[in-house]
Amino acid sequence: MAQWDRLRQLPPVYIQQLHELYDRDGLPMDVRHYLSAWIEKQEWQRAARDYDFAVVLFQVLLENLDIQHSRFVQEESFLLQHNIRRYKQNFQRYLDEPCSLATTILWFLEKEKEILGSADLAEQVKHLQVAQEAMETDSQQDLERKMAGLRNEVQCMEHSIVCLEEQQDEFDFKFQTHKMEAVVDEALKKEQIKVLQLLVNRLNECRKSILSNLNKILDWTEDLINLLVKKELVEWQRRQQKACIGAPDNVCLDQLEKWFTSVAEGLFQVREFLSKLEELVGKVSYADDPVKAQRPALQKRTDALLKELLKSAFVVETQPSMPQGKGPLVLRTNVQFSVKTRLLVKFPELNHSMKVDVSMDREPPQIKGYRRFNVLGTKSKNLNMAESQSGGMVADFRHLTLKEQKSGGGGKGVSDISLSVTEELHLIYFNTVFDLKGLSVELQTCSLPVVIISNSSQQQSAWASILWFNMLSQDPKDVIFFASCPAAPWPQFGEMLSWQFLFATKLGLNAAQLEMIAHRLFGRQSNYDTCKVAWSKFSKENAPETFWVWFDGILMMVKTYLADLWKEGLIMGFVTKGKEKSLLKKKKRGTFLLRFSESVIGGITFSWVETILTGVPDVKTVQPFTKEDLSQIPFHEIIRNFQLLEADNVPENPLLYLYPDTPKDQAFGKYYTDKTGDDSPYIKYIKTKLVFVSKETKWRSSSSELTSGTLPPGSNAE
Repeated sequence: MAQWDRLRQLPPVYIQQLHELYDRDGLPMDVRHYLSAWIEKQEWQRAARDYDFAVVLFQVLLENLDIQHSRFVQEESFLLQHNIRRYKQNFQRYLDEPCSLATTILWFLEKEKEILGSADLAEQVKHLQVAQEAMETDSQQDLERKMAGLRNEVQCMEHSIVCLEEQQDEFDFKFQTHKMEAVVDEALKKEQIKVLQLLVNRLNECRKSILSNLNKILDWTEDLINLLVKKELVEWQRRQQKACIGAPDNVCLDQLEKWFTSVAEGLFQVREFLSKLEELVGKVSYADDPVKAQRPALQKRTDALLKELLKSAFVVETQPSMPQGKGPLVLRTNVQFSVKTRLLVKFPELNHSMKVDVSMDREPPQIKGYRRFNVLGTKSKNLNMAESQSGGMVADFRHLTLKEQKSGGGGKGVSDISLSVTEELHLIYFNTVFDLKGLSVELQTCSLPVVIISNSSQQQSAWASILWFNMLSQDPKDVIFFASCPAAPWPQFGEMLSWQFLFATKLGLNAAQLEMIAHRLFGRQSNYDTCKVAWSKFSKENAPETFWVWFDGILMMVKTYLADLWKEGLIMGFVTKGKEKSLLKKKKRGTFLLRFSESVIGGITFSWVETILTGVPDVKTVQPFTKEDLSQIPFHEIIRNFQLLEADNVPENPLLYLYPDTPKDQAFGKYYTDKTGDDSPYIKYIKTKLVFVSKETKWRSSSSELTSGTLPPGSNAE
């Protein structure tokens, strides 16, 4: 099958590569299509070397275009007539250099073969594919197309530079021969000078074309750098901020590294092209040489773009964190923490040659009492490819500590802003030097703001600050964020709370649970979307039992003791007492649900519906269970063994159906121990620590609460 026909039958991904190839003007796709049979039969490799043969093929090409034009006239294809006529006019520029046209067509044919080869290889290894990659976004696909376009442009420029050197060598040879021969015959001499002038003109036009195309490559590159630095990298940094506080966002850097490296390689090749041009000008130059006039500006622009790319390519891949911390970005003095930096421009020749240094707070804010810290430990490491699973250029610091300086901040002229220790934000800086192929660039990056504590009792409050900053701040270097702290819109705040459960237990909060939390914060509202939570409401009001302390107490209890029940959806959790009663009163006797206490920090309780003598449903609730209770006996065993003694009757368990109507043993059975009754391993705790038996006389008929004051925790209502 003909090469062009095979190309047209390839899968869409390779058709896209074909379109990208023919986005260039060197060989219009229409010409390639309509003259495909003729083009594939010609000896373009010979024509690229043989001027006379190239002239013949050039003339035949023009004749074939005339034939196609006549055909479209007969078919009344107005648009195709116009296109073919325009293509023929464009090909006239090769009248004096048909070898260049032959070289161009040969290059396109070789690129086509590469596409076919890739498709064939993919088909051969198809059975080795074990998983499909995630669908790329439209913006990523657009970026990939631009990257492919840049690579094509650079490859074409490489070929053009070779052609320029060949043309220059031809001129230089003929010029030196002319000088050596010392022709006396004026007519012959004029003819030779005419030929030399023609060669100089061709050389000049070729140099102008190359300079113009280099400018286009730099335009293309600048557009890509803007996309990478101002869009893709910024979006990644925002994803990283969110991931630090529990969001399930993808923060893998491998794709960004691929893009950054590809653009950097292209710019280094442009620098090589400019060096080659300088070398060629040193051998042959003339009046008004465009290379002499334009090369310095091109060199300056290339280096500026490369420096901009490199400075943005140095990032903190893994933010500072302690091994036993509540989360990243909360650090404690004299406790080791780790942090990892990465250079997204990956050049293997730089492996182990770039040293990264760590320091603290380069320009600390002038705030009264603002603390200063020194970094201790191994503060210098080389970027290397061995410490990264993906083979990236990383410096992985694993044994750093912080020590507070004895001389504190403050003094004359400082701000009157007052920040608590857990509102005080600090930056950890990383510096290195990129030095390759004559280009030296100082690089610096810094961590997201960290909160530095000296006591573990401050950790909960410090984590609240990290949550608030990374939820709301768009400036990752704003260390005085809490001096004028913004409020959080409810949708954003609720999402952040859900992330905490998602990260800790793999299951976030549903809409009903979030609505209960909103009700607690704002009271009854028809719509909470316009409500906002102030920083003080989140972490300061009603201290020490702030909203965050209440929420975090529940989160820690669930993570430690109830994770399986939570992930199964067995715990309704966040539900108000009023909502609880309205739900249960509509259900049959013995229906119960599990909810978190609104008044006891880190407490969980259950309520069930009873039917009293009048036939009216009555909802009863037990006193909340806390971590002290749950550390002795699993919550599912409490539910399994809970009993009430009604008058002189045999004790019975009033918990029959988990809301809405799942039989208790069906819901919790798989968590039960094999033994029950006196043989249960938890019976000693049931008898000595947790008493679930209550007398009917201890219930108030008009109340949903257990009233016995003699029963230990686990038996009285909230």
